Amino acid sequence: MMVGADFSVSDEGYEVFSLMVDPGQTPQRIDLFLARRLGKPRTKIQAGLRAGSITVGGQPVKPSYKVRPGDAIRVIIPQPPPPELVPEAIPLQIRYEDDDLLIINKPAGMVVHPGYANYTGTLANALYHYFLTHHICPEEEHKPLLVHRIDKDTSGLLVVPKHLEAHAFLARQFFDHSIERRYLAVVWGHPNPPADTIEGRLARDTRDRRRMRVYPDHGKEAVTHYRTLETYPAAALIECRLETGRTHQIRAHMRHIGHPLIGDERYGGHQPPPPLRKAPGAGRLKTFPRQALHAHTLGFIHPRTRRHVHFTEPLPEDMAGLVAGLREH
Repeated sequence: MMVGADFSVSDEGYEVFSLMVDPGQTPQRIDLFLARRLGKPRTKIQAGLRAGSITVGGQPVKPSYKVRPGDAIRVIIPQPPPPELVPEAIPLQIRYEDDDLLIINKPAGMVVHPGYANYTGTLANALYHYFLTHHICPEEEHKPLLVHRIDKDTSGLLVVPKHLEAHAFLARQFFDHSIERRYLAVVWGHPNPPADTIEGRLARDTRDRRRMRVYPDHGKEAVTHYRTLETYPAAALIECRLETGRTHQIRAHMRHIGHPLIGDERYGGHQPPPPLRKAPGAGRLKTFPRQALHAHTLGFIHPRTRRHVHFTEPLPEDMAGLVAGLREH
């Protein structure tokens, strides 16, 4: 980390730097200044400048802009792909593709990005193979640069940029919370009120680091808007709209208000709450093998056309069957 700069890694797929230009700094092109100051490839910096994800005083500038003492600069650039990432010929469910991006439907059970105990078989491994075989080069030796993620056992839509400028343009929308992300979930009980906003800061649970927990005074800001779509004796189908994109956000927020997701063992959703244990269908619900959560809708401004695009993915077979069984009761 450099002196005079604040650095953060998002829960999505990008890094954010905030820095103030030193009082003694002589005029210098911003792309050269940031490449040297941050130790990042100049191609990444230039792509971010073209996409508007690098700003001075809150305003986008051109790569030829000369930095001045006191300039407040914010930089949003991709996280580098892991060096150990290897290509794997894993089938992809591609819902849309153009020269700038892919829309992928990720099945439940697939990890998005390599990590502890999951170094192969991930969506990133599959994308790396796809990029190589289709000669897609995002300036990182064909390695994909992910801009957001969903949990292993959550199904649904992801947008994957094909090049640095597309990544930078999308990353700014994620950072500004202007991306439309709606999820469908089945939760225990009936949320009251049936529609509301949950604003609870999230941090690692001190008793279980694999789980996130709502804290009143520390952690990352997290906002989830939910509304009830259908109710059943023991459960409800809800839609959640994310304003922020924190790790396990919907899972932790719904547990916090007493309505964990069906099948979510880590957040207490693998068993019905005591008042619901004898409700019709409760016994069947506790056998659902994963958190009942699906990334249903994705909307954003396209990096090339600058027009809003919108994608939806129906419930996968397992969740559709779960909802159909609940409707029978």
